[in-house]
Amino acid sequence: MRSSLLFYVTYLLCLCLGLLCVLFVSYWNSHWRGGFAWDGSSLQSHWHPVLMVSGLVVLYGHAVIVYRVPFTWKQRKHTWKLVHAGLMLLVLLLSILGLCAVFDLHTGLHLPDLYSLHSWVGICTVVMFVFQWVLGLAAFLLPCSPLWFRKALKPAHTWMGNVIFILSLASCISGINEKLLLNINGSSAGTCFAPPVEAKFANFLGILIVAFGLVVFGILSKNKWQRPEVENESSQGAPSWPVVGVTAASPALSPSWPWLPASAWLAPSTLPGILLLVALPSMNGLRKLIIWLYRHGQV
Repeated sequence: MRSSLLFYVTYLLCLCLGLLCVLFVSYWNSHWRGGFAWDGSSLQSHWHPVLMVSGLVVLYGHAVIVYRVPFTWKQRKHTWKLVHAGLMLLVLLLSILGLCAVFDLHTGLHLPDLYSLHSWVGICTVVMFVFQWVLGLAAFLLPCSPLWFRKALKPAHTWMGNVIFILSLASCISGINEKLLLNINGSSAGTCFAPPVEAKFANFLGILIVAFGLVVFGILSKNKWQRPEVENESSQGAPSWPVVGVTAASPALSPSWPWLPASAWLAPSTLPGILLLVALPSMNGLRKLIIWLYRHGQV
């Protein structure tokens, strides 16, 4: 009970920090940078930090801790796999829109692309995230994914997810610094001890992003906040595809193939099961053809 209460307090802090990050980055670009537009002007670039912070930091952070929320533990894990994948898909869409905003602007104004460390780290983060999302979808949601593949991929999936989140935080922090250097004019060149209000506001945004990341990693580091593993959940991918006319109570699943175990017919949620279901009818027909040819003296 005490552990759950501490989690929800931490989770509430995470929600508040995430909301503040989105509000700060939106207010910064609206109040000091002139607002937003999608018309090829410089205002279009202001969508980039808002979409990236909202997607690759805030939504991504909440997506990686969705399994840690205690009230989800009594529900089917597959349901929350779909929630996790859906949130990550939204992150992917926001990230693509954020990249389109800045690349489209650079193309219209004939500006160079990918010339800074921020852009290099950012594009690597998005590429890794796309690869991670596609591989995670194939491994943990598709019914043809075998159990051994899911078990082998899970540690790498978790590690890669943490790496992508760290790179997302680094990309946003370096992006804030780069945007300040590009936008703040030289009027404050000699006032290193008294930076303008915009710089202070943007720096505080960076602190909020770091604080949000630390809270997320704090939640992930607590083993007692990890979802308890149920034995039959480890083999759950997507819902199994049914085999028409075959039930677990069938006494004779295949008289023609008595050496095949029932599990080969009743495990279509694995890749070998799918292959068997597809291949066995053809193999049975080939066997009958060979027997017919043999009986008629052709073999």
